[in-house]
Amino acid sequence: MTRRSPRAYLPDPYAESTAPLPAPELTEAECRRCGTLIAGLDGRYACGVCGWVNDHSEGHRRLPRADEDPDRPPAGRRRPRRLPAAPPPEAGPGARAEAGPGA
Repeated sequence: MTRRSPRAYLPDPYAESTAPLPAPELTEAECRRCGTLIAGLDGRYACGVCGWVNDHSEGHRRLPRADEDPDRPPAGRRRPRRLPAAPPPEAGPGARAEAGPGA
């Protein structure tokens, strides 16, 4: 008889979830660097005064995966292609050519 580890009965935190995520909660705190009152979502903060940002792991809930994002573009849609860089401007009449080395 094989023994199962106790972890075999725990749910997989990365398993597919069909339940919608709850709305984020607006939270407030003081900036740890400059003391400014700042607001964030679910305990994740960024200070606009001094630039301090807390680590994402300090939040109250897990972050949604990309497939759980309601604003994610539909499957098969790609980011538009970037246009090639514009050619350098040509020298017009009256433009002086720069002297090269040895001139």
